[in-house]
Amino acid sequence: MNRLLADLKAFWRARREEVHGRFQRTLPFGDYVSDRWEKAAVLGFGEGTSIYDSAHVFGDVRVGANTWIGPFTILDGSGGGLVIGSSCSVSAGVQIYTHDTVDWAVSGGAAPYRKAPTRIGDNCYLGPNAVIAAGVTIGDGAIVGANSLVLEDVPAGGKVAGNPARPLVSRERPSDEGEGA
Repeated sequence: MNRLLADLKAFWRARREEVHGRFQRTLPFGDYVSDRWEKAAVLGFGEGTSIYDSAHVFGDVRVGANTWIGPFTILDGSGGGLVIGSSCSVSAGVQIYTHDTVDWAVSGGAAPYRKAPTRIGDNCYLGPNAVIAAGVTIGDGAIVGANSLVLEDVPAGGKVAGNPARPLVSRERPSDEGEGA
């Protein structure tokens, strides 16, 4: 047992040094020994998709091609299925749910869990630590800001942020043309 532990430590130190030298990063042990693309393939996700070892996947989760799923994420498909499209970026710490236990908890267990499918379209960006509630649909090309709590659908091309998430409104700056000198 001591020899195995010594070999693992030596392997970990060598991998840590190699990865730090090449990419200037230090990772949890599991990310040194696992292949993100292989994990995605085992889960049946689309070609070119990667998912960190520290990500948790529950239930029926389907992910399209070329999607990046960052570390420390939760993908919960246990309440009706979760679909994430192609070419998405699911940042570190994102949590996406298809169920919640609010009614169950406050009813003392008398009410059932709420379950609803959740869908993330193609070409979406979910910022770090965003939480997507059960039953939400995020349209193609949408952006969700960091630390946002998304409780309502986001239209295609929409940009939301906040807790709870609200649409971001951009203002046109007044033109400087035609102003006096």
